[in-house]
Amino acid sequence: MPRPIKCRKISYVPQSKFFKPEEVDIVDEYNLKLEELEAMRLKDIEKMSQEEAAAMMQISRQTFQNIIDSARNKVVSALVEGKAIRIGGGNYKIMECKIECHHCGKEYMLENIKDRHSCPVCHSQDVYCHSKQKRCHAECRVKRANI
Repeated sequence: MPRPIKCRKISYVPQSKFFKPEEVDIVDEYNLKLEELEAMRLKDIEKMSQEEAAAMMQISRQTFQNIIDSARNKVVSALVEGKAIRIGGGNYKIMECKIECHHCGKEYMLENIKDRHSCPVCHSQDVYCHSKQKRCHAECRVKRANI
């Protein structure tokens, strides 16, 4: 009996979740899982090593390699065959972000996206991501169950 699949940690959910060739109205599509997009983002955009990216997603290097291979295959196939890409689903958990206000000292988990830029207690904009010790950007998201 195979082991159950562990949730993969991701820190980015795109706003646009569907891409299709401009000149085609009705197309077949590939489903790109959110963990597949995250693997490509970490490796190709953030320029992390495979080991660093796997650690960030809390998976083994082999699992990371399998995920990124699948993702790249889907993206290239969609481009070559003129098919759409739908982003969504998968087995993942969005990383939580702990925020610290340097003005009042309040520490809080990011529950509302607007709290990323100002403290919900004192409304100061002197807030920083506890784990990164810098201002939070798009990679710090509200925790969601599954999209």
